Amino acid sequence: MNRVSLSLLFAGGLALSASAAHAQENLTYLFPAPDFLPAFAPFQLAYHKGYYEEEGLNVEFRVGQGGADVATQVAVGNVDMGGGMGDTAMIVRPNGLEVRGVALLGGRGLTHIAWRNDSGIESVADLEGQSIAVTTFQDTAYYNLLAVLAGEGIDRPEADIQALGSGGLIQAMIAGSVQAMSGVPEWIVSIQDAGVDLTVMPVSELFPAQPQAIIASDQFIAEHPERAAGFVRATLRAIDDIVADPALAAQEYVGFIDQHAENVDQIERILRFYVESVYVEMDGLPRGAFNEGQLLEIQDFYLANDIITSAVPIQDVYTNQFVVSE
Repeated sequence: MNRVSLSLLFAGGLALSASAAHAQENLTYLFPAPDFLPAFAPFQLAYHKGYYEEEGLNVEFRVGQGGADVATQVAVGNVDMGGGMGDTAMIVRPNGLEVRGVALLGGRGLTHIAWRNDSGIESVADLEGQSIAVTTFQDTAYYNLLAVLAGEGIDRPEADIQALGSGGLIQAMIAGSVQAMSGVPEWIVSIQDAGVDLTVMPVSELFPAQPQAIIASDQFIAEHPERAAGFVRATLRAIDDIVADPALAAQEYVGFIDQHAENVDQIERILRFYVESVYVEMDGLPRGAFNEGQLLEIQDFYLANDIITSAVPIQDVYTNQFVVSE
């Protein structure tokens, strides 16, 4: 082969590489909390196993300052998509932030109520007068707790609800300075691993609590539906992996995330918790889909309890266009 042929071949290879690189579309995703938290395992698995790349996406993860910050940054276009809850849009849209959920990370709520077995609490009705920990008073887990208490006829002042942050919540539950908590699976596992016997109740048994959600702005959805669809498909594919084999998913996850390199057993317990209590599909709906009836019930409760001051058309808080069964 002469030099001219080699040059042409080399040039052709460069052109092909450039074309392949150009085919990858950039997408920024903003987490509301550190991206190494186990709640975000589906995203990390999808990223490190190449699922986003297979969808033609060059994904960049960023970390925000909580759910309100994520909703704001997504709405104004500083990032393409972000992490929220299934109820996020109904809370922020009345404030002019035009975001909506594009997929749910599960068919049941993320929030669980747990109480110490040495507290004398035997049911939700016994939470009256008890000390209950939440992270903040501007969080879905707190709103879900209010709904659970209301279902038992317990008003907010009739329980000692304390906002302690995630670390403070875990420490207080271990120490016994609070008797109950409203929070997420990984906190519950951490408390149990410290030797505390707990009774755990999914809020979904009493109120249509929502799991995590992927959110995007109306503008991004309109202008880049293929990117939104690809990101959703890849993330839900990772959830399918976790559901199919939590032990393998835990092994893979700790191999990707240095902060959990020595915690494979705990990570497996956390992922199994998600599989059994959060990632369960809703009857009659594909994985990732929103249930409009549930959203309406949530919005009605939020309005009645002054969590939101105005309602928005429920069709504006979500779309199922990216999770329709094929």
